[in-house]
Amino acid sequence: MANILLVSENKSFISLSLVNHLKNCGHQVFQIGTDLDSVEKFEETMQLFIIYAEEALLIERQMLVYLKDKAIEDNIPIIVIGDAEQIEEAEKIILKQSVTKHFLRPINVNEVVEYVNEYLEKNSNLLKHKILVVDDSGAVLRNVKGWLEDKYQVILANSGTMAIKYLSLNHPDLILLDYEMPICDGRQVLEMIRSESEFSHVPVIFLTNKNDKESVMSVTALKPEGYLLKTMEPGQIVQAIDDFFERQKGKM
Repeated sequence: MANILLVSENKSFISLSLVNHLKNCGHQVFQIGTDLDSVEKFEETMQLFIIYAEEALLIERQMLVYLKDKAIEDNIPIIVIGDAEQIEEAEKIILKQSVTKHFLRPINVNEVVEYVNEYLEKNSNLLKHKILVVDDSGAVLRNVKGWLEDKYQVILANSGTMAIKYLSLNHPDLILLDYEMPICDGRQVLEMIRSESEFSHVPVIFLTNKNDKESVMSVTALKPEGYLLKTMEPGQIVQAIDDFFERQKGKM
């Protein structure tokens, strides 16, 4: 099921009913208002935005601009709810082509929930976490992709430079990073990631053959989320990644 961000300044009976109906379908729903700071802890885990185009939100345009940029950047669908004028105003900011569907108020909650479920079922890839795998070995990249692609969206990068270029435009949910790579090794890549505020928070797990104490200690200060060895069984690696996302879910 999906993680859904509902943006509404007022917790009305209808919005609370919508939240409850979506939760009853197994979705996790988080409701926030117009405060941009409140969205930071949710932004990397959301698969759908539902926006109540209320007056306060239309006046505080920064939130709508922010959501528009995130939707384009991370391919997150947007549903807008409001009267005809509110929807028109919201779509001027969000861009009409970024809105997957709009619903005129007063809404039928069951109709909205039915649409959400049908859309997510047809676009099931939206529900998968995105993992960027960085390794200079094509064979390793193919193997890791094969292990993970049933459960996750897997993006491959064969160098640190390619990884940083990808991160400048996209935000994965996790990076699997090799240590030993030519020109720019894994430690240097992680240093660059941590130095860029735009994507410094993206979690990184090393997947490498380097298991000596010196190598491990050299990256400890950069706070990777884990350190996995390529010599582990594929099932163990997949389980470690599954466990990581379960822990992330518990932090929300």
